[in-house]
Amino acid sequence: MTGGTALARTLTGTGTVPALTPACDDGDDPTPEQTEGPYFKPNSPERTSLLEPGLPGTRLTVTGYVFGRACRPLSGVLLDFWQADGNGAYDNTGFRLRGHQYTDSRGSFALTTIVPGLYPGRTRHLHVKLQAPNRPVLTTQLYFPNEPRNNTDTIFDPRLLMTVRDAGGGREAAFDFVLDVPQDPGPGTPTPPGDAWTVGVAYRAGDRVTYAGRGYVCLQPHTAQPGWEPPAVPALWRAA
Repeated sequence: MTGGTALARTLTGTGTVPALTPACDDGDDPTPEQTEGPYFKPNSPERTSLLEPGLPGTRLTVTGYVFGRACRPLSGVLLDFWQADGNGAYDNTGFRLRGHQYTDSRGSFALTTIVPGLYPGRTRHLHVKLQAPNRPVLTTQLYFPNEPRNNTDTIFDPRLLMTVRDAGGGREAAFDFVLDVPQDPGPGTPTPPGDAWTVGVAYRAGDRVTYAGRGYVCLQPHTAQPGWEPPAVPALWRAA
């Protein structure tokens, strides 16, 4: 599997593995659309952190990449996030827990926020709109694995599950989007050889390593531990 496979490999509440979202190998599987719901507001502030003084909740970091149909990263993509607070309430008068940002030159994004709360009829989720320059808007939602309400929420789509893990008293999540943006695959460019993956090394997003003769790119900062070899942890490493 080449390119940016979306990080949706965590077991669902039924114990089955959901379909990858999307495969990003044949150019015809953009990330699924979902309703924006009644709480979207335009003109959110540009920021990568939605945290504010006195905001209660469990800290959540969401990282990932945005790819086009040829599995190449897209820079300058607008991502507009909004969500409920820890009590399941949306701020409809201001812009609390609302903000937009743009992917960098590597097509990556990072959002710092809190884990959203629950409210009647819905499972835990994040809202997001994405728009590549001069392209249509994709509106969708991201979900958390192993939530009891995933099985009863009629909007829930397992293809939109993030990979989530506990980290440092908070949670870290990862998801890669694929937009319906035509791309020229371009000439093949082999990955430059990097240092061999090593336990105990503190890796940063974008670092390149080799493992078992194959190259990988780090998706989010972490310190390597036994069992976290690149092929075994797709939330941390993407094959290059």
